[in-house]
Amino acid sequence: QALFNLLIPDHAADAFSPPRLSEPGPWDLLLERLLGGLSRWDAEHFLFIAERGYLYEHNCAFFPLYPLSLRAVAEAALWPLQRLLRLRSRLLLSAVLLNSLFSVLAAAALYELGRLVLRCRRVAFLAAVLFSVSPANVFMAAAYSESMFAFLAFSAMWQLEKGQSWLSGLLFSLASGVRANGLSNAGFFLYSRGKSFALQLQAGSGSVRKLPPLWKQLLSLTSSVVLMCAGIFLPFALFQYYAYVRFCGAGTSLEQPLPKPLLQLALAKGYRLVARNGVKPPWCSQRFPVVYSYIQDAYWNVGFLRYFELRQIPNFLLALPVTLLGSWAAWTYIVANPRHCLTLGLERRKSEENGKPRAGFCCPAVFAYVVHATVLLAFGFSCMHVQVLTRFLGSSSPILYWFSAHLLQEHEPLLWGEGTEHRTAAPRSEEPLLGKPPASRGKGTSGNPVVRLLLGCRFITPLSKCILGFFLCYWLLGLILHCNFLPWT
Repeated sequence: QALFNLLIPDHAADAFSPPRLSEPGPWDLLLERLLGGLSRWDAEHFLFIAERGYLYEHNCAFFPLYPLSLRAVAEAALWPLQRLLRLRSRLLLSAVLLNSLFSVLAAAALYELGRLVLRCRRVAFLAAVLFSVSPANVFMAAAYSESMFAFLAFSAMWQLEKGQSWLSGLLFSLASGVRANGLSNAGFFLYSRGKSFALQLQAGSGSVRKLPPLWKQLLSLTSSVVLMCAGIFLPFALFQYYAYVRFCGAGTSLEQPLPKPLLQLALAKGYRLVARNGVKPPWCSQRFPVVYSYIQDAYWNVGFLRYFELRQIPNFLLALPVTLLGSWAAWTYIVANPRHCLTLGLERRKSEENGKPRAGFCCPAVFAYVVHATVLLAFGFSCMHVQVLTRFLGSSSPILYWFSAHLLQEHEPLLWGEGTEHRTAAPRSEEPLLGKPPASRGKGTSGNPVVRLLLGCRFITPLSKCILGFFLCYWLLGLILHCNFLPWT
């Protein structure tokens, strides 16, 4: 990104770009030259919030946990650098360091989650490696909240699969303080508890004596679900209340005089500040004053089918690969498990009774994740700016990586090995020699499946080329376009 940012001039985009109020020093200029490409588009919002708080109304579209984390690292861990770097530079450096850490932890959590759900270490490992070259990778590196959200969401799903409900609930709650779509994760709790109770009913059907304990257990499960879901929704509710008090409260005013350049920016761009002289934003008078939905509607025209315009065709084309991949994943799962889908996975299966559940992408345990990804895909395609679908799904659902790994494992001979269904990688003696046809065997090959496919790209199948081409092309295009304020948001 430093190279592309140096070679390609920045585009004059109509994006949020607050003025710098202090003169940069030589070390600030050096850091901006090296990492400035990671502070574009929405990253400006996060860095501005971390530095000055929620000064403008539309800043409230960005949730507080990530900018609070940036400020904490800048003030604590990077405190020795305050003589060399101004606060904004330390915030940018904090974002790069935190996102690097969160991306690695998210990949590890995705691997552990895949091992439990898919019951196939090879596919789980391949999915984690694909996450490391995610088509949304630039957003995992830039000062965006995607990497933090992916780490929290994947870790919460992993803990829920392990049976650690309260730890999972805490992580899901933190995730909803990072991004609004974290609220959809409450569905995992609802489904997990509903499925558990339904299977217990089937196991104890016909036994009258068990009815009282089942009713007690039903009450217990209901109360736990209510508490967990309330915990997940709590950060969202608290943040909306904070915004209401700040922008709608009686006698609200700025804690300190607003610097003139920031006031001029508000006047020039029409940004609404904290209420003055009794003038309050229109959303304050709504029955349920939710600033988030108001900002999405008033500032960015987000709504059902509002993006379906001829001029948005290029953005729909950008979202086409992830849309096709997500739709294909849902269709593949439904075709493989029609009865399981019709019964919502609430019917006890013979394979489960025998203790031998299916493994791989089409196993019963993937059902909730397919539903979650499909709901996000449908909502994002119909109600959001469609070009954000890649990072929206790439940071929220493991399905994008599980299904891609499933397709590669099922259809790519270079990844096949005898008797290795549950291994992370094939033994050295079974791996194809790189640069030779799949029938050739030999030594000196890489244990990384994606590297193995890339080095043997002349012999991989067209499907593998399409999947890897999508991941790597978007990885590269994101760095080139996003880092220069070109349309890649």
